[in-house]
This record gives sequence, structure tokens and C-alpha cells, in this order.
Amino acid sequence: MKLTWQRRHLHLHHPFNIASRQLSSNVDKEVLLVRIEHGGYVGWGEAAPTWYCGQSMESAEGVFAQVRAMLGEDPYALDTILDTVWRTFSDQSAAVAAIDGALHDLVGKLRNMPVWKRLGLDSSKVPLTSMTIGIDDLDTIAQKVQEAQDYPILKVKVGTEWDEEVLKIVRREAPDKVLRVDANGGFRSDDVLERCRRLAEYKVELIEQPTAAGDDEVLPAIRAEQIAPLIADESCRVLEEVEDCVGIFDGINIKLSKCGGIRQGLKMIQAARSAGLKVMLGCMVETSVGIAAAAQLAPLADYIDLDGHLLLADDPFEGIGGCGGRLTLTDRPGIGVRDR
Repeated sequence: MKLTWQRRHLHLHHPFNIASRQLSSNVDKEVLLVRIEHGGYVGWGEAAPTWYCGQSMESAEGVFAQVRAMLGEDPYALDTILDTVWRTFSDQSAAVAAIDGALHDLVGKLRNMPVWKRLGLDSSKVPLTSMTIGIDDLDTIAQKVQEAQDYPILKVKVGTEWDEEVLKIVRREAPDKVLRVDANGGFRSDDVLERCRRLAEYKVELIEQPTAAGDDEVLPAIRAEQIAPLIADESCRVLEEVEDCVGIFDGINIKLSKCGGIRQGLKMIQAARSAGLKVMLGCMVETSVGIAAAAQLAPLADYIDLDGHLLLADDPFEGIGGCGGRLTLTDRPGIGVRDR
């Protein structure tokens, strides 16, 4: 098998800001697209490295350079290949996820079967995805909500001093939509309970990562008030952290870029179900390649937030859809995307 990669420069419709990175005007995004070729077929994967996970474009490329010699000639040996790659490079989960996605795409094309079908899943059970409204000035927030009028579920980034003003605007523009909020750890332990109580006034469906990872002593008290289900994100990146969320969170947000790909994501779903936790599938800002890999597991999720490709002005791939919040798992082989 032959592994190659390329950097791809992308542009967003709007700057994407969260509590830990507020009001940047940057609309540029760079990802790595991976190709694994074998038998005349090409499998695609995507890496979206994150600095707060100790990853970079350069560190991901270093992984790809080393994995080239580890792939061998049998694309069906997924257990052997991916277990070895994960064991060796688990600190570079985005790069591992790209290799995982490319191999799954390749094998699906070799077998002329979509990944979701090879996993034995039901494509009719894919939940609607939310559309994310990133932190911004209030006028732009209103504009973003108006632009998302065709999406029935909104996920609003919070964790600022003007959260209530933002939510008032969102509810003014979208009074009847399902509303989720994501603080990305932006609330403090000494104010999180009161802030979550105020969020309840806006009829939120769930609250994602209210406090920073590890700052979770007060979260059981929030759960006891049944304000809304609490979903872990930064507190649950990999399989080994699932059990730690029991009694603190109601569910976990699984992102392939953080957990290492489809194979590791499936293990996290199984662990979450065994522990009585709900499952959300999330994403980074990435092309349809990364979104499509995650979408293969969507029939197993309670919630999905797979809208990274919808935030782009120039997605170089198509095939996963997303109009109206409905992702499409087709019968096309592999992960089902095509370059434009």
C-alpha cells in the first residue's frame, strides 16, 4: 500500500470561535488529506490536528512518514495495522484518525461496500446534525442564526460574559428550534451551577463541557437538578476516559480526530453504552472526508454534531450532504465521498 498526503487550505464562511479562543477574525483553516492506494483504488482520510492536544501539521506529517513503512500489503489487516499505529502514535490522534479513515475507505472500495454497511448498521437511524453558532459579536450571531434557518437544531457556543445576550438573540431569531449549548470548559466551578440554571430559561436540550476538564466536582449537583443532560467533550477524548465520566456527565462527545478514528470511536461507543452514558458524535472544522468517516458511526449515536464541512466556503469533497441537518449515508463504497 502506498501512503501520500497533502496540505489543504480551506476557508470558512465565518470565523469559528470558542470560549478558549474568542473573537478571532481568522477564516482560514488548514488540514491534511491522506491517500492510501492499493490495487487501483484510493482511500481518503483527513487529519485536523489541534494545538491543545499537542499536535501540529508537522507532527502529523511526521507520523505519516513513519507509517508508510508499517502498512504492508494487506489492507484487510485493519486490527494489526491500526492497533500498532495507535499504540505507537496515540499522542497524535488526528494523524491516526486520518490513517484509520483512509484504510476504512479503501477496504470499502475494494469490497464495493459502504463502511456503515460493513459495520452492520442501519442508515435510516442517523439523527439530525446540529449547526454550530460560534462565538461572535451580537449582530453577527443574529446573521448566523438567520443563515442557519434551514437547520432544525442549533448548537451555540457559550462561555463568555455575554452568553445571555447571545441566547436572547438566538431565541428571538429561532424561537422553536432545538437548542444545544457548548461552553468548551468556559464556566468556572464557582459560577457554573447558577449559569446552568440561567441556561435552562432558554429551553436547552443539553449542555456540553460546562467546566474545564478535571474541574468537575460541582457537576453532579447540576445533574441532580436535571437542568439538562451534561455531555463531556474535553473531559473524554479517548477510550480510557469513558469510565471517568460516569456519575459526572450524562454522555460523551466522541470526535474521531481526538480518539483515533472509526475503530477507536466504535470502542468508545460500546464502552459508553455499557456505562449507561449517552453518545454524541462531534467533529472539528474539516472537509467532508473527516465528517463522512464519523458519519459511518452515526446510526449508533443519540446526538450528532457533524457540521464541520457545512462551515466551509470551499469544501473540496461532496457526498455526505447536510442540507436541513440531514446527513446522507449512501450506497457508494467506502465513506461515500468524491472530490469535486
